[in-house]
Amino acid sequence: MTTLYDLPGHLIRRLNQISTAIFAARMDEAGVDLTPVQFAALAALAEHPGVDQATLAGLIAHDRVTMGGVVDRLEGKGLLSRSVSAQDRRARVLELTAAGQRMLEQLAPAIAEVQQRTLAGLTPAEAEAFVALLRKATEAGNEYSRAPLRTGARGED
Repeated sequence: MTTLYDLPGHLIRRLNQISTAIFAARMDEAGVDLTPVQFAALAALAEHPGVDQATLAGLIAHDRVTMGGVVDRLEGKGLLSRSVSAQDRRARVLELTAAGQRMLEQLAPAIAEVQQRTLAGLTPAEAEAFVALLRKATEAGNEYSRAPLRTGARGED
């Protein structure tokens, strides 16, 4: 029988705990008040400027309710701005502010370090293979998520 310590779900949860702790410690060292979800939102906005909040939620596989609070906090920190959409006056488009862009640029080395420390027990080739396999498994199970990743137009696949 497989033990708890060999179950993929348990190991994934543990690695997530480890990665989150490393991220928090590294942000603390940098003197930055930023969570992994907030970082993901900023990184997605850097790649997809001008999306609405629902699309942003899909781009980082988070639920819309959670995304509302994330956007509120990032706007409060001056890292993103909301404005009325020219196409749909009811929608608000999101953009990184200059401060948000600077923060992403300044954090790039720290984020790379977090990734390296998270996979520190692996060789570079193993880390590359591991990430490829994680991506494959995640993509295969995307439909089962309560907040699936949506990368198409307006966050739809």
